[in-house]
Amino acid sequence: MKNLGWLLSLLVLLPMAPCSTAQEEPGGVAGSAADRPQPANLEVVPDLDQRLAKFRQVRMPFHSANLTARERELVEKLVDASRYLEEIYWRQSDPEALSLYQSLSGNTHPKDEKLRRYLWINASRFDLIDENKPFVGTTPMPPGRGFYPDGLTRQQVEDFVKAHPEKKAEIYSSTNLVRWHGDQLLGVPYHIAYRSFLEPAAKDLQEAARLSADPGFADFLRLRARALLDDDYFQSDLAWLDLKNPKFDIIFAPYETYLDDLLGVKASYGAAVLIRNEEESRKLEMFQKYVPDIQDALPLAPEDRPSKRGLQSPMEVMDAPYRAGDLRHGYQAVADNLPNDPRVHEQKGSKKIFFKNFMDARVEYIILPLARYVMPPEQAAEASGEGYLLATIMHEISHGLGPAYARTASGKVDIREAIGPVYSGLEEAKADVVGMFGMQWLVEHGALPKDKLEEYYASYVAGIFRTIRFGTGEAHGQAEMMEFNYLSERGAIQRESSGKYAIDYRAMPGALADLAKELLAIEATGDRPRAENWFRKYDVMPAELTAALQTASQVPVDLDPIFSFAERVR
Repeated sequence: MKNLGWLLSLLVLLPMAPCSTAQEEPGGVAGSAADRPQPANLEVVPDLDQRLAKFRQVRMPFHSANLTARERELVEKLVDASRYLEEIYWRQSDPEALSLYQSLSGNTHPKDEKLRRYLWINASRFDLIDENKPFVGTTPMPPGRGFYPDGLTRQQVEDFVKAHPEKKAEIYSSTNLVRWHGDQLLGVPYHIAYRSFLEPAAKDLQEAARLSADPGFADFLRLRARALLDDDYFQSDLAWLDLKNPKFDIIFAPYETYLDDLLGVKASYGAAVLIRNEEESRKLEMFQKYVPDIQDALPLAPEDRPSKRGLQSPMEVMDAPYRAGDLRHGYQAVADNLPNDPRVHEQKGSKKIFFKNFMDARVEYIILPLARYVMPPEQAAEASGEGYLLATIMHEISHGLGPAYARTASGKVDIREAIGPVYSGLEEAKADVVGMFGMQWLVEHGALPKDKLEEYYASYVAGIFRTIRFGTGEAHGQAEMMEFNYLSERGAIQRESSGKYAIDYRAMPGALADLAKELLAIEATGDRPRAENWFRKYDVMPAELTAALQTASQVPVDLDPIFSFAERVR
């Protein structure tokens, strides 16, 4: 490699694994910071207790009674591999938070213990549900997190790439860190920057492959182990989509770009160990056959909606007894649509995964209780776990619908790159709204019962109220805040004199269809200013909505999962 010397010289600037061995701590979290100075005079927000109360601790047990000894060993290997991605994620999210978290290890003062737990929930010093403002210290969140040099701006990057177009792919790669080398920007591949974590993770995957009784899953694990060491996930993504009803599965890659507020392209590592729920998975078969038809029905020019006929759209309902990295901290996902590579979407499709244990907990502890506070009683009663599940299914399907690339003046461009940092919120909104458009299509074509449509809309709106409590510092909150304001502007959601919000069911279909058309057009054209202006207009929390949500302050905002396996970061 031509730049290998430069890259190796930069490794001293990158956070690597410590040499000491972590010891298990009471409570299941380990640290290795005995030689670190203890924090003094930390400036911590005074309402930390109230912030912690917004996250309900929920046990997510590993049910192993029906597994063989070999299968239990397989799961344990996958969990161990996932822990290495946890190590990387903290270094991507907020390296200084990792140092602080480690320095608090062993402290028994109640304030220190609470701060340590809130650092764990966020994997950073920045509060996800308070617009990413610092809850410890006063340093604002750097938009580039750990992906870019401190102080680097988007304008600097764009100017550099304009002057050095041959460097664009290197700088914009989703799996390269960006660092200064003199007055030049340099892309440092993840597999070099994080190799002290990725090599043992790859070894764990290889050992898990030897334990697997499923040849397809074993082959995928070997391919994914190789991908960790060269950052080329394409072949392993294809193999992942080819798995046929796997009993065990895993999400294990740098996929999502939620952390990158500078360019919106850097992927963070996440992992989820998955065990199939066969009965619930079979129920999803009906949705798979309609994916091409919904794509063809979208309010979008034919050239911007490539056919989905003949492509795969596997769907799995799984329990997740362990998650790490971007699937563990902050927003607790109940479903995922992966991979994100448009080349894979064009050639194969994508996989939709539904985390049943997380879905059940969200509905029980958050969605339905919240609906009773902010919606009229008769509409709150219509919201249901089944309706929310179907909306989530359609959301994940819709991540794979619409344009695959942006059609710009300079040619075909990755939508993520064309739109920039606002892409994550745009894509989440598109999936929501196109999902509800697709739900209406399924009802109109007899695939779902017409008498359930109001239940589906009520469940969708109840979900909006849950998500906007995250605020616009988080992509899902940004998306659904925009949706709420647009639907309110169109009269599909109306504030009553009681202060609660009612749905006009007759106005919903037209408003959602028009919003779907707008969001799909933005993605198809890659129009960054249009996207930024749209969200600037609609991403404002109305004061009366803030007041309504405050009446439900005792309802948690999200979950804080407690696994059977020890969690740690070193």
